[in-house]
Amino acid sequence: MAGRMVVGSAALAALVRPASAPDPTGGHRVLPVAPELTGLLPHRGLRRGSTVAVTTGQPRHSGGTSLVLALLAEASRAGSWCAVVGVPTFGAGAAAEAGIALDRLALVPHPGPEWPTVVAALIDGVDVVVTAVPHAVSAPVADRLAARARQRGCVLVPYGRWAGADVTLQVVRGVWAGLGPGRGRLRRREVTVSARGRGAAARPKEITMWLPGDGSTRIIPRAGSTGPSGSTAGARPGGLAVVGP
Repeated sequence: MAGRMVVGSAALAALVRPASAPDPTGGHRVLPVAPELTGLLPHRGLRRGSTVAVTTGQPRHSGGTSLVLALLAEASRAGSWCAVVGVPTFGAGAAAEAGIALDRLALVPHPGPEWPTVVAALIDGVDVVVTAVPHAVSAPVADRLAARARQRGCVLVPYGRWAGADVTLQVVRGVWAGLGPGRGRLRRREVTVSARGRGAAARPKEITMWLPGDGSTRIIPRAGSTGPSGSTAGARPGGLAVVGP
């Protein structure tokens, strides 16, 4: 099944009820992320009740959706339910290639004018909720959703500008690799991801890594760092599955 497409309040309620049932990860306060991303998060993972925003940045530095995929993959593999709201270009094929379990993924591509209600309902029963941020969202609505996530132990991942997030991640630079003179195919992307936040995340951090790659992310060593054979470590080719924006 290519993810669960949720349409209507009845379908949403039916999804939230089973997702609320106890699961092996229910008691864990920190959901896992890919090892390369642990250094960007103050608890080395997605702490339940926190808000971790992913901003899109400038068009030439796009890659936010790929970053979201990488952020969800380990938690999904470990048994967590994930939902993506308001991102119609989010593809189940790319999610599967990133390692996200499609039988625990809910997609609500068009939440409509009741966006806050949809997100709040999913927060009640899903471990990680990714949501595109409408331009018209007010600070009180954003604060209420973040407070609900804290209360319910859900990780809220706003996809767009979100004031007051515990951590904000952004792809600030990105260069594709794989194309030769007049031929070849895009195989990997060198991206630099920055993190800033408040409290334990107040100190800005930045890493450079391959994203996406062969189904995993890999930190790219600094210039001059080489592997045992003299080649640059971590520069491993792989397939590509990219979804907008």
